[in-house]
Amino acid sequence: MAITGKPMAATAGAMIFQQGGNAVDAACAMLAATCTMWDTLSWGGETQALIYNPKTGKVIAINAMGVAPTGATVEFFKSKGYNFPPEYGPLAATTPGTPGGLIYMLMNYGSMSLKQVLAPAMHMAAGYAIEAQSANTMARDHDMLATWPYSKKVFFTHPGEKRETPEPGEIFVQKDLLNTLTKMVDAETAALKKGKSRKEALMAAYDRFYKGDIAEEFVRGSKEQGGLITMQDLAKWKPIEEQPLSINYKGIEVYKLQQWTQGPVMLQALNILENFDLKGMGYNSSKYIHTLYQAMNLSFADRDFYYGDPYANTGQPMKGLLSKEYAKQRAALIQYDKNDAKIGPGNPYTFEGRINPYIRLLKERGFEMDTTKRNFAPKHDLGMNSPKDADYQDRLWRGTTSIEAADKDGWVVSVTPSGGWLPACIAGNTGIGMSQRMQSFVLDAALNPFNVVAPGKRPRVTLSPSMFLKDGKPFLSAAVQGGDTQDQNLIQFFLNVAEFGMNVQRATEAPNFNTNQLWLSLGGSKISDREPKPGQILLNSNTPQNVREELKKLGYTLSFTERTSGPINAVYFDTKHGTLWGGSSNHGEDYGIGW
Repeated sequence: MAITGKPMAATAGAMIFQQGGNAVDAACAMLAATCTMWDTLSWGGETQALIYNPKTGKVIAINAMGVAPTGATVEFFKSKGYNFPPEYGPLAATTPGTPGGLIYMLMNYGSMSLKQVLAPAMHMAAGYAIEAQSANTMARDHDMLATWPYSKKVFFTHPGEKRETPEPGEIFVQKDLLNTLTKMVDAETAALKKGKSRKEALMAAYDRFYKGDIAEEFVRGSKEQGGLITMQDLAKWKPIEEQPLSINYKGIEVYKLQQWTQGPVMLQALNILENFDLKGMGYNSSKYIHTLYQAMNLSFADRDFYYGDPYANTGQPMKGLLSKEYAKQRAALIQYDKNDAKIGPGNPYTFEGRINPYIRLLKERGFEMDTTKRNFAPKHDLGMNSPKDADYQDRLWRGTTSIEAADKDGWVVSVTPSGGWLPACIAGNTGIGMSQRMQSFVLDAALNPFNVVAPGKRPRVTLSPSMFLKDGKPFLSAAVQGGDTQDQNLIQFFLNVAEFGMNVQRATEAPNFNTNQLWLSLGGSKISDREPKPGQILLNSNTPQNVREELKKLGYTLSFTERTSGPINAVYFDTKHGTLWGGSSNHGEDYGIGW
């Protein structure tokens, strides 16, 4: 099963399967293809994955998130007048993670060569018929792309004409990117000719990107445009293999990435929701929506204050945050008669036998940790108008694609790669769009003491694939595009299957909702662009009138759209019949191919 954000990219995964590759090989081919097609990401972005290894029966996590470069300090950004690092351009860029993450996965868990896996992407870099979505995005972003010389070189295929960017259906050629990918493959081929092992040959390609002539041109092009990334930044960075975090929800093991992502939000929310009879409430009833909204708000409040790079600061209280006892305490805060606009971070340290070192900081921010007083919201978070503007929703849903792959031998891969999306600033003559993930850092410890920008540190990102095991075997694998809504959508998708018995395709397309009562992780340079919107809820347009009226009585401000979720991609494992069921929602161009 091969599923991802574009039909041609899914075809790349299917081609690899037809050639005898495993799910990791196929996932890498799809990753390369989506990057080449600018499917809300490019080669300079970031990658992370959950991989089920059938040989060990374990789920492992791949952290290929880039880091803040040399010189990326709070003082630097504040001196330029920023409240957050910028959304676009060279100063938004972390070090590239995707090339290293792809090679690491392929080297340790794949079976093919880089040359084989990159072949579809290289064919497309040489020229492919660009689809309307990407072409029209380039046209929409024309003015910003025009400010970066190397982006103009790639994207302005008709300079001086009325439409300078590609037209839908034209053959879009990326000579610089093809040259970069060719250099990586050449390094692998040369190493093999010298008698090097498969792993050594893949490392030769890795080193050419991060330490060789590709790195030199990337750094030169970045610095020319005002960027901070150095050769040392690239050489020091490495992908990391991690243990994922997990909880048990009614007999199902749920796996997410560590707290440098927002993934534990889903684990926290499910721990809270385990205390309620969700099925008895009825699917998408007002009581069900209200309960999920409150549980997610409680979890996001903790995300917004306690999550961050565990390699830069090891003090995050994850044991307490994911304890069932803490979840019961949080569940007890849910009020059944109204939305609680004063939800804020809890005190998980008490469930670890530790004293919260940030009590003073929380009080300065306006939180009251005494649950009996129930003053949980930052003073500047209250009383805001409900946003219905397109810019806010764009920031809520921004970025990312998703990849799902599974094979006959039991390998399963779930990836949510991102970064370097349009409008992308391309680094020199590499053809590679730089990441924009720096914007997910904060510059003020009062917002999150674990996520303050610093050189060599990973931002706390929204990227959040999921994997689910039942009786020790794969049950579901899923991921979704959509910024801060990713885990909101994945929680509802999972409950659609686990509580309401939907099949995987129906579960991906079923109506859901979004809460805006959280700090946005992406977009906007001012505090007011990012701050929570208490009680604001986005509902599907087909929500029944009686549910709408009941939610209004609970204090919600309602808005509606036909699309309340990014495209969810998923695989269900039918252990009874030994088959795979693929699901890909109708909310984008995502596509799946099974064989």
